Amino acid sequence: MEIRPATPDDRAAIRNLARETWHDTYDELDAETIDSTVDDWYADDALERALDEPGTTVLVAADDSEIVGFTHGVVQGDEGDVLRMYVHPDHQGEGIGTALHERLRTDLEDFNMKRMRAIDFASNEDSRRFYENLGFEQTDTGDVEIGGETHEEAVYTLEL
Repeated sequence: MEIRPATPDDRAAIRNLARETWHDTYDELDAETIDSTVDDWYADDALERALDEPGTTVLVAADDSEIVGFTHGVVQGDEGDVLRMYVHPDHQGEGIGTALHERLRTDLEDFNMKRMRAIDFASNEDSRRFYENLGFEQTDTGDVEIGGETHEEAVYTLEL
């Protein structure tokens, strides 16, 4: 498996990976809401902007030619945010998420990051365990609106 910077050619694979992971993970969302959210958040122009933003790192995990993981982080000031972290459901538990996190952290530290935050649905127990195993602590909660409904989020922080 190779962890590498994402390229514009990876856009469709990233969008498909996000869609499959969301459908597998977020039972509280209906299929139409997931599809429209993924189409919006992972549109070609949105991914293109992310690839060009200063202080931003977008990485993929590739197994041969298949994209099996994806992460997107950004640093503002001394704080880095993990905006996206997905591993295909068929490849979870193989260390791919940890490898993506380690490379993302290294890349973002080049921008003088002092702490990392990650945000996910509070109901996502697998995400909570993943971040806690990496040394993050839940430090806050928030709300996100998706598909016209409000969902509670958990905010995880790692002091560096």
